[in-house]
Amino acid sequence: MVHPVDPAAYIERGTPAFRRTNLALFSAGFSTFALLYCVQPLLPVFSREFGVSPAASSLSLSLTTIMLAASVLVAGSLSEAWGRKSVMVASLTAAALLNVIGALVPNWHALLVVRALEGVAFSGLPAVAMAYLSEEMDRQSVGLAMGLYIGGSGLGGMVGRFVSGFLADLASWRAALGVIGAFGVISALIFWRTLPPSRHFHPRALALGQLRASFLDHLRDAGLPWLFLEGFLLMGTFVTTYNYIGYRLLAPPYLLSQTAVGAIFIVYLFGIGSSTWVGDLAGRLGRRKVFWATTATMLAGLALTLMQPLAVIIAGIAVLTTGFFGAHSVASSWVGLRAQHSKAQAASLYLFFYYLGSSIVGSSGGLFWSAAGWRGVVAFTGSLLTLALVVSLRLSTLQPLSPATAPQTPASL
Repeated sequence: MVHPVDPAAYIERGTPAFRRTNLALFSAGFSTFALLYCVQPLLPVFSREFGVSPAASSLSLSLTTIMLAASVLVAGSLSEAWGRKSVMVASLTAAALLNVIGALVPNWHALLVVRALEGVAFSGLPAVAMAYLSEEMDRQSVGLAMGLYIGGSGLGGMVGRFVSGFLADLASWRAALGVIGAFGVISALIFWRTLPPSRHFHPRALALGQLRASFLDHLRDAGLPWLFLEGFLLMGTFVTTYNYIGYRLLAPPYLLSQTAVGAIFIVYLFGIGSSTWVGDLAGRLGRRKVFWATTATMLAGLALTLMQPLAVIIAGIAVLTTGFFGAHSVASSWVGLRAQHSKAQAASLYLFFYYLGSSIVGSSGGLFWSAAGWRGVVAFTGSLLTLALVVSLRLSTLQPLSPATAPQTPASL
């Protein structure tokens, strides 16, 4: 006898639906970060091949993230009308195909155009995935699920950077982009086949007035704007560190190869573990109690990169990566739980500031590198992380929403 599925049932850890959802979103996170950041270890290669400065070379990443930041506000709103899964599948497929096209372009400016379009294509996944999890997951499981999704992002970032650095040495940057694009197509197929359909999503007609009101409501919340600011500061610092560490390690006294620099991204494994563990810990202990510690961890890791021994520099990057993925896991799940309506818009605002930080801070870091080398980069990013730590301490005093307003537990908010 087949029993009807309870349309109100949420996905709980330990169930087949939980495993399928995590496989799908792990694949999606993997694909997104591999495609997005595969150019990062190639920045010195672009500087040599196209004769552009480090700051100009960083546009191959910053243009993508600035277009992603702008487009994510629209993509989240479109998913309210068109459905979560359909928007995410289209996003993943288009981004992967554009990466393949990027491997075939004839010049620097054409590559920048393709990377900008790729940013638009990416926009259909991050905010919509956050909204999907906050709608479909049991509240005690959403922290772990978000951590696993971000863990997939970490693995994708690691593999994308390492493979592109290795292939740039072995063949060319074009081969690197083409192979990463093929990985993206495979991930999109896995996602399409395994993600369960939405049970708690109810489509709404697009109305500009309502969208504007939703955005303003989120910006008036006592906690959400601080989380948006944290996304800007933390992501900006993280991307800037990885953008310019390659320039430092390719130069004397280290003189590492492109493959060796790409291999440093293996420290993303610490981030993968951190996002899952910290996400689950925050769900049990409360996000206010955990978030500030992840920010402090990033600051400690950044300080270690000022040392001269290569092993200490790599250790510092590993510590910073651990702190970043933990912080992002906490902040992104916090946004979805605190938003009481239009969750895709709330996630879109968080990711708008998140990728805006990647674009603005990531490119600005090139000016500090040119002016004062690595110490200039650390002085710049260290000041941003200090501000982020102050904001995280402010969030630790945030009062939870009242039970009358929201059914979540205080620890969740």
